[in-house]
Amino acid sequence: MIGDRIKKLRERKGYSITELAELAGVSKSYLSYMERNLQNNPSLQFLSKIAASLDTTIPFLLGTDGFKSHPCIDHQLDEEWRTLIQKAINEGMSKEDFKNYRDYLLFTKWQNHKKNFRE
Repeated sequence: MIGDRIKKLRERKGYSITELAELAGVSKSYLSYMERNLQNNPSLQFLSKIAASLDTTIPFLLGTDGFKSHPCIDHQLDEEWRTLIQKAINEGMSKEDFKNYRDYLLFTKWQNHKKNFRE
């Protein structure tokens, strides 16, 4: 269950329910309901905030990633990357937005390279 995974990760990090709720910016009572499996239909925003605060992923919390432990990618992202990604998600950036922005950056680099090549 989602609540069991959240509780296990929270305790592993040494956070109280109050600390995790404050860190994630979610309601303490809602987090408590989740951990006790009284609430089992969290929003994507809630899961995103909790996952970022626990240095994990939404698929891991949902139990759909097929891993017994955290995915390798979590170990490759430093705190600054996690913060930037979480901020983008909180501001409404979708995966499609991210892909489009990446494509735009690649296109801009290509244009600059092409321009420099002509000079």
